[in-house]
Amino acid sequence: MDKLKAKAAALARRHRRVRGKISGTAERPRLVVSRSNAGIYAQLVDDVERRTLVSASTIDAELRGNIGRGSNTEAAKVVGEALGKRALEAGVTAAVFDRGGHLYHGRVKALADGARDVGLKL
Repeated sequence: MDKLKAKAAALARRHRRVRGKISGTAERPRLVVSRSNAGIYAQLVDDVERRTLVSASTIDAELRGNIGRGSNTEAAKVVGEALGKRALEAGVTAAVFDRGGHLYHGRVKALADGARDVGLKL
């Protein structure tokens, strides 16, 4: 149990460190990535207005057909592409990437690459 607490504390520490350095605005919102064992979730947040502009996840009804399992890199890339398309439709062309304390590889990197492939600048 102590290992789980230490792992969660390390994740929280990394997340606080990242959030201390970045903030989203209306012109360049923060792309927040949340990850679980079952899926991946992303949203664009305007920290000045304190509101979510666009979101996408593996549990979205329209994405469920394109995703077999929600916990792999292919699913993360589909979510990133969907988020990028929705962002461009909302008039957002650039964003600040918030990896949420997670290391930038695997599913987190696949989501960022998917958003970049559609045309969102990170």
